[in-house]
Amino acid sequence: MTTPYERLAALGLTLPQAPAAAANYVPTLRTGNFLHVSGQGPLGPDGKLRTGKVGRDVSAEQAYEHARLAGLTLLAQVHAALGDLARITQVVKLLGMVNATEDFQQHPQVINGCSDLLVAVLGDRGHHSRSAIGVGSLPFGISVEVEATFEIRD
Repeated sequence: MTTPYERLAALGLTLPQAPAAAANYVPTLRTGNFLHVSGQGPLGPDGKLRTGKVGRDVSAEQAYEHARLAGLTLLAQVHAALGDLARITQVVKLLGMVNATEDFQQHPQVINGCSDLLVAVLGDRGHHSRSAIGVGSLPFGISVEVEATFEIRD
């Protein structure tokens, strides 16, 4: 059986440094066997957030990659909080927000970037319930933001 870290390496990915909170909130909060991860943006390997309005400045394909980066940042937050991604027993719920033009309609396909990553790294434990919505703006002008709830073990 491979570990989440081995799966990340096989995908050619490494976890970024988990970013600090940008306002008056905590990046993660544990309640019982659940770890809630606050909204994360698409942090590139260069340390810069990916910005733009999907459907105008950013294509659906680019936004898919941005959602994948945001998913990687979600996992970085889990790693920072727990020390080991193997402690995830299930991804419970994902909320994906797309900073999109009014006529953009491919929100689910964009957020698949994050969902596909979670399944690739965590296997069956990565399958989750999900909402994918379009919004008029996101903090710092980022193209996508994702938050999640994970069931965890000690």
